[in-house]
Amino acid sequence: MGRAPRVDIGNEIYHVLNRANNRMTIFEKDKDYEAFESILKEAKDRYLMRILSFCLMPNHWHFILYPRNDGDLNKFMHWLTLTHTQRWHEHYHLVSYGHLYQGRYKSFLIQKDEHFLQVANYVERNTLRSGLVKKAQDWNWSSLWLREHGTLRQKEFLELWPMPIPENYLEYVNRPESENILESIRDSVNKNRPFGKSGWIVDVVNKFGLEISLRQPGRPKRSV
Repeated sequence: MGRAPRVDIGNEIYHVLNRANNRMTIFEKDKDYEAFESILKEAKDRYLMRILSFCLMPNHWHFILYPRNDGDLNKFMHWLTLTHTQRWHEHYHLVSYGHLYQGRYKSFLIQKDEHFLQVANYVERNTLRSGLVKKAQDWNWSSLWLREHGTLRQKEFLELWPMPIPENYLEYVNRPESENILESIRDSVNKNRPFGKSGWIVDVVNKFGLEISLRQPGRPKRSV
C-alpha cells in the first residue's frame, strides 16, 4: 500500500520523524548532538520555524513543528537534513559515504487539543521507553530537558504549546502510555495518518486528499 501525500500547509502542527540509513548510529558522542542542535537552530532562524517539542535519539529524531507558511515544512526539513549530512560527512571525512538518512522525512498532522499532548508525551518519553534514561527529563537532547533544566536563553529555542502544559506533566510523561494510544500514534507515523478525534480526521483527510492513510493493508476486495 502506498503512503498518503505529504501535507505542507502553514499554521498546522506536525509530528516529523527521520531515521539514519540502515538505522546506523549518527550521534556517537555529545559533540555530534551539539553539532546537530546548532544546525537545527540555524534552520529554525532561516525559516522562522516554531519548534514545540523534539527528541534526538542515537539513530533518529522526532520533532513537533508548527510552520508559519505553506511550503515551510519541506524547505526547513530539506535544508536541515542536507546540511547535517554534508557537515557530518566532512567531520568524519566520509565525503563519498553516501546517504546519511534512510530517505525523506515522515510526518503527520496533529489536532490542537489533548491529542497534541499525547504526541508530545510520545516524543519526549522516547528515551525512557527505549531504556536510555530512568526519567524522561534526564535526556539532555530533548525539549523536555530544555524546559526542566535549560537556562532562560536556552528555553527561548522552544515555542509555546497550543495549550498550557499540565501541572502534572512530568508525572504524565514518566508514566507508560496506553497501548491503544501508542499503537494509534505509530499508525500515524507509518501511514501519514492525521492524529485527532474521528470527526477532525475525516475533515482533514477530505481536505488534503489523505484517504489512503485510512486504508487497511492488504489487497482491495474484489467486487462480486
